[in-house]
Amino acid sequence: MSNKAAIHTSNAPAAIGPYSQAIKVDNTVYLSGQIPLDPETMALVGDDISARARRVFDNLSAVAEAAGGSLDNVVKVNISLTDLGNFAAVNEVMTTYFKEPFPARACVGVASLPKGTDIEIEAIMVI
Repeated sequence: MSNKAAIHTSNAPAAIGPYSQAIKVDNTVYLSGQIPLDPETMALVGDDISARARRVFDNLSAVAEAAGGSLDNVVKVNISLTDLGNFAAVNEVMTTYFKEPFPARACVGVASLPKGTDIEIEAIMVI
């Protein structure tokens, strides 16, 4: 018998491909990458990188809650940016969603992201 469970919530954007919003195995939850999509309209939102980063963290928070946790349970974050010049602005937004000790993190520059956005964030949490 498998202890793997798919997590889904309508409070975060629906998957735009063959993947789950998150997968929970035992007490570890793997949250799929989120981009700044409005969950109701599935349209990209945000006039600047800070607004887009907030939408992404809000989406991740909704999935974390659907899995029975919160962003406080996140132990690892992976950020992809098409412009590493946005690194400082994303850091500033991240400090409003997480408190010390901050999760482990990687941030990488990439050539492109789904739907032409400039930011995508995925996470791992332990609950």
